[in-house]
Parts: sequence; C-alpha cells; structure tokens
Amino acid sequence: MNEQINREKLASFGNIELLAKQVVEGFITGLHKSPFHGFSVEFAEHRLYNQGESTRHIDWKLYGRTEKLFTKKYEEETNLRCQIVIDCSSSMLFPMNEEHTKLSFSVYAAASIIELLKRQRDAVGLSLFTDKLDLHTEAKSSQRHHLYLYSELEKHLKQYTTSKIKTTSTIQTLHDIAELSKRRSMVIIFSDLLDDPERQDEFFQALQHLKHNKHEVIVFHTIDKKNEVDFELENRPYNLIDMETGESMKIQPNQFKEEYQKSINQYFKTIALKCADYKIDFMPADIRSGYDDVLLNFLLKRQKMR
Repeated sequence: MNEQINREKLASFGNIELLAKQVVEGFITGLHKSPFHGFSVEFAEHRLYNQGESTRHIDWKLYGRTEKLFTKKYEEETNLRCQIVIDCSSSMLFPMNEEHTKLSFSVYAAASIIELLKRQRDAVGLSLFTDKLDLHTEAKSSQRHHLYLYSELEKHLKQYTTSKIKTTSTIQTLHDIAELSKRRSMVIIFSDLLDDPERQDEFFQALQHLKHNKHEVIVFHTIDKKNEVDFELENRPYNLIDMETGESMKIQPNQFKEEYQKSINQYFKTIALKCADYKIDFMPADIRSGYDDVLLNFLLKRQKMR
C-alpha cells in the first residue's frame, strides 16, 4: 500500500490528532491503489437515500459527482460502537532507548483508528490500564469526545513514559471492561501479552467474558519483533532487566537465541490458536512495520460487523 509513514517526522507535530489524520490520509491513498479499494472510506459520512424520506439532508454536491442520492449521517445514526483498550504497563515502554516504543505505537495506532471511526460516524470509547483500569470512557461519536480522547492519549503517553514501574493486570481489567461496556461493541486490545504464562487460562476466561457479553474482540499483539521475537541482539554481553519487576539477568545472546526463539514462538502460537478457538481475532502488530496492517484489519473486521 502506501509508503511507510515517517513516524519521527509526524511525531514532530506534537499533536496526536494531526498525526492520526496524516496516517489515515496516507492509508486511504494506499487503499485506492490496492485490491482493497472497495472500502467505502470517502463516503462513510453518508448513506444511500431511501425513497419517501425527507430530502432535507441530501448531499447535492455528492449527487453531482456520483449521480446517486446520499443523505448526510448524524451523531444518532452511529453504526458501530468500539472500545479501544491499551496496555500501558512498563513492559510496553520497550525499547527504552529508541524514539518509538510499543506504547507509543499503540497510542498512535489507536488515534488513527479513532480518526477512521470519526469518518464513519461510529462511537468510540477508550480504556487505559496498568495494574488497574486507569481510564475508561463510554463510547461516543461527538467531536468534543474525540478531542477529549486525543488529549487523554497525549497526556497518558507522557505520564506513563515518565512514571515509576507499572505492572500489568490484564485479567481483572478485561473483566472490568466487560462489566462496564453494556452495549455490544467491537473491543480492540493493544498489548504485548507478556503476562504470567501460568495464568493463561484466566486470561482467556476474561476474553470469554467479553465474548459472552456479545462483544467482538480484536487483539493486536504489539511487539518489537526484531528484539523480542527474533532476538537480533549484538553478540556481546547484555544485562537484561525486567521492566515490570526490576529483576536483571546477564546473558550472552548467542548462547540462548535458538532456545529463546523456540520458546517465545511457541508461547505466542499457543495464544493465537486459543484465540482462534474462542473466535477472537489475533493480529500480530510489529512496531517496526507501520500502521497499515492495523488499520486494514480493523476495517476488515468492521465490514464483517455491518
């Protein structure tokens, strides 16, 4: 699709809303040049005119271009409710010495999804969590609400980056969101899934809670594939520090690389297979690959829910 967004350049704007608009515009341009150009992104703020209804809201300029009657859609005509959930625990601050982390990737991707939802006149809510649910908003579609979400994303991104160590409480958070989200929604989760492997069954019980409440669930597995999966570290001694516990381990990467790759790939493969069993969309999201795959998978899921 489109060329990879230069995130360093975009981040220099210092405004998440503007960044999201730039990402989405580039993504839509790419869609038009791809096999997925059929997505109704441009006319998402309209619906086909139904014979017999008032002509008051017909978009005559659009009629002049398409020779089809469309009426403008308003806030009360929301098609979809979406709850975006972001893991903001300390492990999401990796890689610490680089400009973009798993957390910043998740925030920018979430902001871009909000921009797409805004164009679709869909309602969106935001949930941010660490060892507790730090923010949870209802899903709304007003301009004021969108501005509030962008400001919260900016504020919390800075706050979490400079805050003390935060552990993860994904399981309880998902149960809380399932209880708080009363109406059927698409729940989009950004997390590196680096939780206690011994509690994997509890994690899927929490996901099942969302499914039981009729929500559709997408898990974007946010990962730095180069370092965290492929383990492409220089062949020199490292002192690896657990970002959530502070525990450290001195290693020589080449001595553990093969065993590590086997274990980590098996761990994430197990999660992916269980997600398939629960009819949950599991999407790897490499922070070094840009946002196109995230936005495309979101649109594909949205099309299925229409």
